[in-house]
Amino acid sequence: MEKRWVATIHLDTLQIENDPSFKFKCLPGCGRCCIELDIPLRDEDIAKIEDLGYNAWEFVDYEKMFYRGNKFLGYGLKKRPFDEACPFLQEDGKCKIYSHRPLACKLYPFILVRHGLTLEVYLKEDSFCKGINHPEGEPITLELVLRYFGDVIREYQHKLGISNTHYKPENLTI
Repeated sequence: MEKRWVATIHLDTLQIENDPSFKFKCLPGCGRCCIELDIPLRDEDIAKIEDLGYNAWEFVDYEKMFYRGNKFLGYGLKKRPFDEACPFLQEDGKCKIYSHRPLACKLYPFILVRHGLTLEVYLKEDSFCKGINHPEGEPITLELVLRYFGDVIREYQHKLGISNTHYKPENLTI
């Protein structure tokens, strides 16, 4: 897997150091990541989807397992048998459960690695993702960070005992 550094986020101040040449725009209706990727599901992801009325057997592939080293991370998301796409990908290229989609889907094409009080942001350079360095893309700013990684940042800040509501932009809840 090719990856490249695109930013570092300081969890205590929300200051960002970034690669100024990088831009990203998720292209509406594209759905290539919903077809090409194997998605790991955390227990929280499974519970959120079950809360929508789905049974785990409909979307969890219990034969596909994800590990980091020897630590079990979760099972995989099933693929549809007729086109190998995510079972929640609709014909218009949109996600049927978008507001409840798994964390791996929310983060793609980014990979987050925490080191103490910093969160390094890497880009998973997949050739099928046309949003990477798209001419209409946006650089990594605080707004993009909070939109894509807000939940993860809040979770890390909570675990680290960090409260920085004085750094937030208007109308954003941290």
